[in-house]
Amino acid sequence: QVQLVESGGGLVQAGGSLRLSCAASGNIRSIGNMAWYRQAPGKQREWVAEVTRGGGANSADSVKGRFTISRDNANYTVYLQMNSLKPEDTGVYYCYANPVVTQTLDVLLVWGQGTLVTVST
Repeated sequence: QVQLVESGGGLVQAGGSLRLSCAASGNIRSIGNMAWYRQAPGKQREWVAEVTRGGGANSADSVKGRFTISRDNANYTVYLQMNSLKPEDTGVYYCYANPVVTQTLDVLLVWGQGTLVTVST
């Protein structure tokens, strides 16, 4: 019913920047919090940042001051601006959202398929 599609990953040198996007589509009435998670090779998935529908944002200490999360409510899109990237930021980045379905008002828990970010030294 609802899909999340990420884009913007790639290979970047340490100190560089990338901007990830995640667009939601389907039978959406509204979307509550939207978030980014990441999973490094051989490690568990970890929370990176989240943003409320009103724009309130929070992020993990490991990325605070370097990553900025934002959203476009009209287009059901969330962004992650990543600056001053470090090799330890390497991983698959996943978008997560809680959309409300139009017809049923069900609240879904939806993950994107992930986009790979590789930061080289």
